[in-house]
Amino acid sequence: MGLFSIYTGTIYNDIFSKSFNIFGSNWHMGHNATVKNLSFTEALTLDPYYRDEYIGDPYPFGFDPIWQVSINKIAFQNSYKMKISIIIGVVHMLFGVILSVVNQAFFMNTLSFVFEFIPQMIFMLGLFGYLCIMVFHKWIHYGSGPEFSVAYGSSCAPSVLITFIDMVLLKSEEVVLLILCVICVPIMLIPKPFVLRSRHNAKMRAQSHLATIHEEEMGETSDAHEEEEEFEFSEVFIEQAIHTIEYVLGTVSHTASYLRLWALSLAHAQLSEVVWNMVMKIGLSQSSNVVGSIMLFLIFAAWACLTVSILILMEGLSAFLHTLRLHWVEFQSKFYKGEGYAFAPLTFKHIISGEEEE
Repeated sequence: MGLFSIYTGTIYNDIFSKSFNIFGSNWHMGHNATVKNLSFTEALTLDPYYRDEYIGDPYPFGFDPIWQVSINKIAFQNSYKMKISIIIGVVHMLFGVILSVVNQAFFMNTLSFVFEFIPQMIFMLGLFGYLCIMVFHKWIHYGSGPEFSVAYGSSCAPSVLITFIDMVLLKSEEVVLLILCVICVPIMLIPKPFVLRSRHNAKMRAQSHLATIHEEEMGETSDAHEEEEEFEFSEVFIEQAIHTIEYVLGTVSHTASYLRLWALSLAHAQLSEVVWNMVMKIGLSQSSNVVGSIMLFLIFAAWACLTVSILILMEGLSAFLHTLRLHWVEFQSKFYKGEGYAFAPLTFKHIISGEEEE
């Protein structure tokens, strides 16, 4: 998640509500004005359709810095931030599902690999993997400008959300993917408990047969086959049903939960812009005299305190808590089961007294 944060932070090109102009803006807003010469206006409305304003080539990496002075930057950036949050969430959860293979390989549990891992991957890729593919398809094949045909213009670009809803409601051509995902649900639910019961019955028959042979050879009655724990099929089936329902419903709710990354980004961008415009901008607009210098010094101190207390400490703690939840719930629930040995912390008190650790 830390790498994702670094990536999104650089691609948003937003540091304390300001952007770096490293590669030079590809927008020319009348009178051959560039992003370095915008003193004639405080805000702009950008429309990439007009080539007298936008040359047609995107900024090499991240958002073009001119969007910081545009009126419609929220409408432009929010769509991208929402989609990138979903993509990060799907990649993160897929990685968690893949990690479950490590547990299955360690315990040589081929049954879970066949009837859990494979249908889980098909279910997630069939629904939300396809959703991410639709996002990339929209980004690549559709654009705004006279060089795009009517069919591939921005006005004809399909809505990813509506297309996904139509797919679930059987109103689109992607019904095969939906049927495949629906088939994966009974595969995750039904076969494993029956196979486990069949293995248990075969093991019991083998033990009973060995006990019979032992009785015939030794002439003694053996009750070894009676010591075997009884197989509770209903308990195993209910547990498997709980895991299946939790995964199917959790895949939907967990994907939506990653939208908190979008909300955090939006809140940070707006807070940093408010702190800059309402505090630091006042100091920079002071006259260049002794009083203006003192005012700038004091206002910079206030801006620094607000930045540290709100943008760094408060929002840093909020971002940490949200990402911690995404790791613990959305990510670790895909492979962590909490089984095995209970954790026993090292205590010198028990070592000195000679007591056994509980």
